[in-house]
Amino acid sequence: MLLSVDRSDATVAQSVSFDVITAVAEREGVDPVNLEPPEYEALYNAINPEALDSLFETRENGKQRTTGRVEFPFCGYQVTVTSDGEVEVADLE
Repeated sequence: MLLSVDRSDATVAQSVSFDVITAVAEREGVDPVNLEPPEYEALYNAINPEALDSLFETRENGKQRTTGRVEFPFCGYQVTVTSDGEVEVADLE
């Protein structure tokens, strides 16, 4: 996974990229901190995590993004992220 998480401030929203890692780790039955190379693909090899997070951030004017969807393969799954923050992880067909 290769990311450092400071959970000391519970009011800070989790990033979409961390939600993706968490969802895939859940499907794999592992702790998200264990979802890292060499056993698992790094998220940045599938998609730029910073770009993914910025796609679904609140806009500068404070409005939420109401539309949008990104799909990409990651760790043998098809991951779908939608503007409402939903992360779906399905088997690759």
